[in-house]
Amino acid sequence: MLLTVLLLAAGACSKKTVSFNSKPDQSLAGTVVRDSLTTARDTTGAPSLATNKVVLTKEQEKAAKEKEKVAQRNKKKKKNIFLGERIKKGFTKYGPKGRNQVIETFHYLRTFQQPNDFAPARYFFDAKKRKVFKTTEELDPATAKVLHGPYKKMQGGKVIETGFFALGTRHLRWEKFGKDNVLLSKNHYEMGFPRDAQVSFYANDKKRLKEVIPYAEGKIEGDYVSFNENGKREWEGQFENGKKVGEWTRYWGFRNTKDRRRYVYQYGESGYEPEVPAPALLKEYNRNGVMVYEKDKYDKRDSVTDRPGAKK
Repeated sequence: MLLTVLLLAAGACSKKTVSFNSKPDQSLAGTVVRDSLTTARDTTGAPSLATNKVVLTKEQEKAAKEKEKVAQRNKKKKKNIFLGERIKKGFTKYGPKGRNQVIETFHYLRTFQQPNDFAPARYFFDAKKRKVFKTTEELDPATAKVLHGPYKKMQGGKVIETGFFALGTRHLRWEKFGKDNVLLSKNHYEMGFPRDAQVSFYANDKKRLKEVIPYAEGKIEGDYVSFNENGKREWEGQFENGKKVGEWTRYWGFRNTKDRRRYVYQYGESGYEPEVPAPALLKEYNRNGVMVYEKDKYDKRDSVTDRPGAKK
């Protein structure tokens, strides 16, 4: 019995060898605590440093570069729109090179629209002649670029006139400057008509325009126009400082035809000079629109006695 006790004591004091390759007994499996670092879901799969490289062909690379360039251009490109209409910018130069050269910067409609028939004046850019024109006649869609948007005229690097156009007519504020940047005049327009203009109609009919007398700062200033009862243009011209200046035109006023000129008269060049007592007859047209007289050039008129300046 003494021997048995000694053997049990020796067994209790001996070292126990543990093998990490051995499997725990089934009875102890439930009591084993696993390391959370080896059981977490985000570490169960070892991360891979390898990447899936996409190989593009030369054609694909070229197409990708072109697509990127187009995206950059479209991002920088601004849509030029004025009063709801798409416009394009243009410019023209005329006169001698140097300080006296005049540069006009303007905008025009991308899609042609005919200006208002009753507008005192219509403005357009002729791409072939490279010049901005003012007219009272219908515009030719094939050649006329209807002005619409900001406008600026410069000479010798200085601004001499600024304003806006709307569908071929003067609109909003217009200013003129002298060579020393001194403001010479400032006028406001509403679709071609001076804001302070005196507008009259036939028999209180707001659709039958009779006359537009332009006013600015209490004086008659700007484009004048009148119409007959058929709605056809009768007279047109310009006032400056309350006086008639430049060319004045009288029309035939036929009902079912375009506005046909009849007489063209010449007044003084400036409203700040003494007014011309009687205008000079420059041109005359027959009822078919054919010129029959031009001052100092030729005279093919029939004997007519009911016109100013006619031969007696």
